[in-house]
Amino acid sequence: MIQAILENLRTYWIVHLLLLLYTVLLAYHAWSGNRETKGVADYFVGGRAMGPIAIGLSFFATYSSTNSFVGFSGQAYDWGVTWFLLVPFVVALSLFAWVGVAPRLRTFTESLGSLTIPDFIGFRFGSPAARVMAAVIVIFASFFYMTAVFKGIGNLLEVFLDIPYRAAIIIVFFIVMLYTVLGGFISVVKTDAVQGLVMVVAAVLLFRGVVAAAGGLDSVGALAGDPLTEPLLRWGGGVTVPLALGVVFAGTVKFAVEPRQLSRFYALESRQAIRKGVWVSTVAFVVVYSLLIPVGLYARNIMPGGLADTDLVVPQLLTTPGVFSAGVSAFLLLAMVAAAMSSLDSVLLVMASTAQRDIVGMLLPTASERSALAATRLYVAIFALITAIISLNPPEGIVVLTALSGAIYGACFGPALLMGLHWRRGNGKATIVSFVTGLLVLVVWNRLPWSGALHQVFPAVALSFVAYWLVAKLTPSYESEELDRLFAAEGKASRPPPRRRPPPSPSRR
Repeated sequence: MIQAILENLRTYWIVHLLLLLYTVLLAYHAWSGNRETKGVADYFVGGRAMGPIAIGLSFFATYSSTNSFVGFSGQAYDWGVTWFLLVPFVVALSLFAWVGVAPRLRTFTESLGSLTIPDFIGFRFGSPAARVMAAVIVIFASFFYMTAVFKGIGNLLEVFLDIPYRAAIIIVFFIVMLYTVLGGFISVVKTDAVQGLVMVVAAVLLFRGVVAAAGGLDSVGALAGDPLTEPLLRWGGGVTVPLALGVVFAGTVKFAVEPRQLSRFYALESRQAIRKGVWVSTVAFVVVYSLLIPVGLYARNIMPGGLADTDLVVPQLLTTPGVFSAGVSAFLLLAMVAAAMSSLDSVLLVMASTAQRDIVGMLLPTASERSALAATRLYVAIFALITAIISLNPPEGIVVLTALSGAIYGACFGPALLMGLHWRRGNGKATIVSFVTGLLVLVVWNRLPWSGALHQVFPAVALSFVAYWLVAKLTPSYESEELDRLFAAEGKASRPPPRRRPPPSPSRR
C-alpha cells in the first residue's frame, strides 16, 4: 500500500505539488474568512460588503463547476452541434439574473432583513409555511447538484491520478467540508475569485490542446465522412432539439432562481456595484463557455471508438498521449478540482444556512448568534457527509443531475422570486400552490403519452407561473407597509424623468 502511494507521488509529482499549493490557499482563505466572520450575516452573506469584481468572478465560478468542465464539455461528443445551444443560453440567462433580478433582490433583501432565499419568500409573502417549504426544496434539489459535482471530480481523480473513485470522494469531502465550516461566505468568495481566473486560463488551454490534437479548427469536417458521426454535424442529428432545449433551459434557468447564485447578489456592497459585477461575470461566461462546449465534438477525432459515458471524455483527454504536456495536464486537473470546490462550498453553505435559519431556527429559536453559527457549521459537515455517501453510487450522469436540480428550482422558485420582485400582488397561498404545481408536473410529465415532444421543465415552469398568477388574482395580497414602500420606490426608479419643456421663445413685437 505504502509502495503504491510513493509510486503515485513520483509519477504525478507535478499534480500533487499544485494540489498541495491549492490546499494551502484554501487553508489561508479559511483562516482569514474565519477572522473576518463576526456573526451570522458575515457567515451567510459576507456582511453585504463584498466588492463587484470578487462577486462577479464568484457568480461565474460558482456556476462553472466540474459539471461544466467535465459534463458540459463532454456532452457534444454524443449530442454534436445541437449542444452548442448552451452557450447563448448561459450568457442570456446570466445577464437576465444580473439585470432583472439582482437590483431589486439586493434592495428588498436588505430592507426585509433577509439572509436566505427561503426567508425572503417567507418575508415577502408573510408565510412561515411557504418559507419552510422553500427551505425543504432547497435542500432536496441541492443534493442532486452536489452529487453531480462529486461524480465529476471523482471521475477526474480516478482516471488521471489512479486514485480509486471512492477514495477520491472521501478526500474531496474532507477538504471542502473543513474550509467551508471554518471560513463561511467570505472565504468562499475569496477562493471563488481565484478559481474564476484559473478556470478562464484552463478553458483556453483545454480548447487549444484538444483542437491541436484533433487536427485544427476545421478538423470537425472529417466527421461528415463517417455515417456514425455525420449526424453530429446536423442540427438535431445527435439529439432531438426539444430534449436539448429542455436540458439547456433546465441547466441555465438556475441563474435567476437558484439560491447559491442569488446569494451573491445579497452580498454585494451596494446596488450600484451591480453595474461593474455584471461585466466581469458576462465576459467570463462568454469566453469560457465558447471554448468549453465544442471540446466534446473535437474529441471525436481523438477518441473515435466512442465512449459509453460522456462524463469520461475530458478525463480521458487528460491522459491520452500527445494531447497535453504533463504540466498543462496538471494545471487543467487543478482547475477542474478548483471548479468543483467553488460549487460545492457554495451549495453546502446555502444548505446549512437554510437548515439553520429557515427550519431548525424557526422550530427551536436560539438565544445567541454564536449558537446559530455553531449549528450552521455542524450542518455544513452533515450535508457534505450525506452527499459524499450518495456520490459513492450516483443515480445518474452529471448533465442529467444538473438539469434535474435546475428544473426543480425553475418550476418552484420562478414565480415566487420573479413575480414576487416585480408584481405587488401575491401571498403565501399563491406561492405554495406554485411550489406544488411545479413539483407535480415534474414528477408526472414523463409518464404522459405525449411527453416525448416536450421536456418536462417547460410545462412545469409554465404551469407553476399560471398557478401563482391565478391564486394571486383571486385572493387578497399580503399586506405590508414596507413592501408598499419598496414597490413604490422601484416604480419611481423605473419611470423615465419627466421631459422638461423648453422655455418659450421671446415673442416678436
